Amino acid sequence: MSFLRWVSEKLSVESLRDLELFGEQAQGLSHRNAHDDSQESLTSLPRRDTMGSYLPDSSSYELLAVIGRGLDELMTVNLARYRPSGEHVAIRRIDLEFCTNDMVNFLQGELHVSKLFHHPSILPYKSVFIAENELWVITPFMAYGSARDLICTHFSDGMNELTIAYILLGMLKALEYIHHMGYVHRSVKASHVLIAADGQVCMSGLRSIFSLIRHGQRARVVHDFPQYSVKVLPWLSPEVLQQNLQGYDSRSDIYSLGITACELANGHVPFKDMPATQMLLEKLNGTVPCLLDTTTIPPEELALKPSRSGADSGICEGPGAGGVRHSNGEPSSASSGHPYNRTFSPHFHAFVELCLQRDPEKRPSAATLAGHPFFKQIKRRPSEALPELLLPVSPITCSGNSRPQDSPSGVASLESGLSHLEVDDWDF
Repeated sequence: MSFLRWVSEKLSVESLRDLELFGEQAQGLSHRNAHDDSQESLTSLPRRDTMGSYLPDSSSYELLAVIGRGLDELMTVNLARYRPSGEHVAIRRIDLEFCTNDMVNFLQGELHVSKLFHHPSILPYKSVFIAENELWVITPFMAYGSARDLICTHFSDGMNELTIAYILLGMLKALEYIHHMGYVHRSVKASHVLIAADGQVCMSGLRSIFSLIRHGQRARVVHDFPQYSVKVLPWLSPEVLQQNLQGYDSRSDIYSLGITACELANGHVPFKDMPATQMLLEKLNGTVPCLLDTTTIPPEELALKPSRSGADSGICEGPGAGGVRHSNGEPSSASSGHPYNRTFSPHFHAFVELCLQRDPEKRPSAATLAGHPFFKQIKRRPSEALPELLLPVSPITCSGNSRPQDSPSGVASLESGLSHLEVDDWDF
């Protein structure tokens, strides 16, 4: 029997009714571990798309451009047009013929979870099916890319505080849902935060997600270390990295959220340039990253020629090191060009400090953090505010408005707009 046939049989489902019943059980928090063997369907999906209104048929999609690769070069990510509606989607095409058993199990766990989750702040999988020897995963195309893309291309010294507030609130809504469902995300970072053309913030990166549910009961902690986690080490909490008998729970995601907040505000990831061993020691010893501004960087350093060398670690002197506050992370008029001569609000600093508590017991839940005073500055819906706050950045799909995007020149314009995206990190 060919390996591809074995994959198809391994990922088969007995009936759509079984899938519906399983989803109902999941809503009651009695679902199985995301990485346990599942009887979920991929081969049955072409008969009916249970994940959305997108047809599970490769002929319904026009592949426009390759925008990324991954999974040891076995995955190709395409921008495509969904023919029935004309809208753009992203398609992960994974060559199953050359996938190892471990890769198949890994993908199976991810797709299993994607079918259970239904929340506006989590990137939806619109359709999943097998086309010849490939697994196709259809998701919406997020026209602003990831928050990490925006930092790399337009906000290298960090974003405005209000922009960050909208992004973090969207992340918290997703995490509150994920934790309520009994899972730990384990891969919270800016490259897994995607922003749609209408300003909708969505979490992705479900590959590393792990269930706290064991035999119908919610476990207090888990001890599993995330597979393929090298790229996410700077974001992981001390208790995940420590790998001791105490284990970790959903509050490890809150620590990662705090690291992501620093990433969005400072333009780089704390601990990024440290060797893994040193980073682990720093975290275990209670070294806490912070927002870089006039309250955490000494005045004499702010007076020097701008340099990233002193700030690459994201570790700073602590509150009270600087001078007069300015408004919400905007640079001071007397900044002399230094990117960190700005002052974030006390609420933002307090929010980050809460997330980065060394003791996970002291970290608030996602639901509690969503009510933090830091978010009181949000007055409008993301669809109204984020497109304005992200200016001069415009959604990639807007780049071809002057001509049909299915024309050669339109596709070339889209490819040009996509060239800066780090889609390998999107984890669609």
